Amino acid sequence: MRNIVKIIALNLFLLISISSFAKDSNTFIVETNRGAITIEVYPKKAPKTVANFKTYVANGFYNGLIFHRVISNFMIQGGGFDENMMQKKTNEPIINESNNGLKNKPYTLAMARTNDPNSATSQFFINLIDNGFLNYTDKSSSKIGYCVFGSVIEGKDIVDKIGKFKTQTKNGQGDVPIKKVIIKSIKQR
Repeated sequence: MRNIVKIIALNLFLLISISSFAKDSNTFIVETNRGAITIEVYPKKAPKTVANFKTYVANGFYNGLIFHRVISNFMIQGGGFDENMMQKKTNEPIINESNNGLKNKPYTLAMARTNDPNSATSQFFINLIDNGFLNYTDKSSSKIGYCVFGSVIEGKDIVDKIGKFKTQTKNGQGDVPIKKVIIKSIKQR
């Protein structure tokens, strides 16, 4: 009887440990209507950015939003607009962590922002090529760059396919894909 109790206790411990690990996972599935993209984020390199992304994911913020900006041979951007090109209300902007050693190489994820280096909120982009001109080179606002915080580890073919979609101007926004790319959900793996 004592051995059965030990086995049950050990199994419960392992189950709790595994579920805790899953919640702290740095791997996410971006489920789109065009296919799944698996990404990995780097909290040691961009802790505030990753925490910000995880908060949006945990709150279901990205569900139903779109990749609203596609520029062939450059990047695909999403995480801010719904299918009607209405911008979703976000949390406060975060500090730019672009000076983290990560580069805007193909299939990396980086935070989108305005000309203000510390204006990133929910929008992110996936680099289609090596966009070295977006990297940190100096702390001045014109050279601070765009914070890379993750990369695509599966579904690169989906990213490439989306990156080739024809675009249009819609509601005053350019480079909007004619074929909708809907983010059904983003979930931790």
